[in-house]
Amino acid sequence: MNPLLTAGTRIVVLALLFYSIAVLTEQRLRRVTRTVLLFITLGVFFDVLATSFMIAGSPNTPFTLHGVLGYSALLGMLIDAVGLWRHRLTQGEDAPVARGLHLYSRFAYLWWVIAFITGSAMVLLR
Repeated sequence: MNPLLTAGTRIVVLALLFYSIAVLTEQRLRRVTRTVLLFITLGVFFDVLATSFMIAGSPNTPFTLHGVLGYSALLGMLIDAVGLWRHRLTQGEDAPVARGLHLYSRFAYLWWVIAFITGSAMVLLR
């Protein structure tokens, strides 16, 4: 396998770990803590890095079904990160997360996991 694809594959697993910690913590506490902000930010960073490596290392066009799923999932998590940061900066750590942002985080994460699974399935089925 291309070294860039290998690196991207390993890095995206880190993004999954960081997103999982961030979203599960927010869902459990219904608060935007430092932990949530740290891990959602790391998740976005590593997701962008992994996506860049995968695009650079793939001989295919970046506009495949998995590509579109992945880009939209990355955008969803980026919007979630901005929403969580905005909530924290305007409301503070002790303010409960509004129902809309709470649900958005859950669905954006679910969409991201679906994109992750489709990518994994594509690699396994080759």
